[in-house]
Amino acid sequence: MSHLERIKKMMTGEIPGAPVAQVLGFKVVEAEEGRVVIEIEASERLHNPMGTLHGGILGDIADAAMGLSFISTLAEDELFTTVELKLNFLKPIFETKLRAEGQIIKKGGTIGLLECHIYDEKKSLVAHSTSTCMVLKGNSNHKRERKV
Repeated sequence: MSHLERIKKMMTGEIPGAPVAQVLGFKVVEAEEGRVVIEIEASERLHNPMGTLHGGILGDIADAAMGLSFISTLAEDELFTTVELKLNFLKPIFETKLRAEGQIIKKGGTIGLLECHIYDEKKSLVAHSTSTCMVLKGNSNHKRERKV
């Protein structure tokens, strides 16, 4: 099964999403090669001490949308790792549905550049992120092995 097929099965609930998606409550709502959209309900349970959405949540959904966008283009025996992530916060978030739209800007044989726009339910841009990802070849078990 291809990575994109796996993402689409996560989207339909046929297979579970990543553990972090389950903990935070975000889900894939659109998926095609090189582009993935994630949504999350930003509510008080995800607030920081100042009463707004914790910035790390925006980082998590941006990283997930871009990472899934990248892996959707990889061969079955390839995985990836994020080597750089940048996030611009454009306005505070209180309670709203957020939509993180991740897509590939450029993909080479080893390195990819991605971006993510995060919108609130009024379609106002609340954050912008970019990421650099690196292909890891020869991983037929679809998971990175943990070295102890």
